[in-house]
Order: sequence, then C-alpha cells, then structure tokens
Amino acid sequence: MPDLTATTHEPELDPVDAREYQALCSISRTVDILGPRWNFQIIREALAGITRFADFREMLGVSPDILSARLSSLVDAGVLERRKYHAPGERARDEYVLTQAGRELDIVISALRDWGDRHAPGEFGPISRRIRRSDETPVHVAYVDDAGREVPAEDVVALPVESTPAVRFYARRRELVERAAATR
Repeated sequence: MPDLTATTHEPELDPVDAREYQALCSISRTVDILGPRWNFQIIREALAGITRFADFREMLGVSPDILSARLSSLVDAGVLERRKYHAPGERARDEYVLTQAGRELDIVISALRDWGDRHAPGEFGPISRRIRRSDETPVHVAYVDDAGREVPAEDVVALPVESTPAVRFYARRRELVERAAATR
C-alpha cells in the first residue's frame, strides 16, 4: 500500500541559519532600529528641524508615552542625541538633535518618500518636492558611481563582501533564485 503521508516536494538544499543571516544583514539591523511605528516619522520631523518633545507631539499626534519610548530608542541607537535647553521662565528640558548617523538617514527618508509618491500616492499626490538650493533644479534619489554618474537601478547588483560569512548566504540565495527560475 502506498505511503499517503509522503510528500512530493523537491529535496531541500542546505538551509541557512536564518537567525545568523539576519544578524549579519545590515538591512535587518537597520529595520530593528527604524522599523517600530513612529520612528520614520520622528526622523522625518527631525530632518525638517523639529527637536522638542512638544513639537514632535504636535506634528505627529502620538501619545506622550509612545513618543518618549520612541525618542529614547532612537537616542540609544545613536540616531538622536539628547541635549538640555532652557526656555525663559520654564524648567530645563531635553531636546532631540540628529547625530551624524541620523542626518545620514536623509537619503533613506527621501528614497521612501519617492517610492510612496509613485506607489502609494495620497489624495493630492506628492506633498513636497526636493530641489537643489542653489538653482531650484529638481533632484531625486539615485544610485551614483564613484565618478558621479547616475546608474540605473536595474544595472546595480549587491555582492557579498568576500571576507565575511555572508558569502554562503548569498550563494544560498542564488541557488534558490536559480531553482525558482528553472521552474518558470
């Protein structure tokens, strides 16, 4: 009698240790920092010059407890720095200023904005545009080579750094992609 519990799946290729791969992956580590709800919006406002707790609350409409936790997590991650300020007639308070690492997220936020403008437009379409300060020429996010030339995204590929454990994860990904392509 045939074994009805047997499967007809393809034999498994050597699986990767997903936890190890995620730990190696800079995208995963970045999402751990930036991914929790409100973090991208906080960074967007900080890039626009907002630094004070009450101003973040006004712009975002987030509860004080959540905002406090999100700001603390971004400080702990080195994206924001807590600094004291003292407005006349008030007690000293903290403000949250972008670090160099936080300022470098400007291109990431711009890339997300570009994607959203194209693929998840709001009722009124884009609500902002980016221009060069000096002559108001429109600008966009792009891959650029070392000579300053724009490179089409379809001409860009990610390769593993040979001296890292990531080499075997990239090889496994290539196997999976090739296996899927062979069945199309």
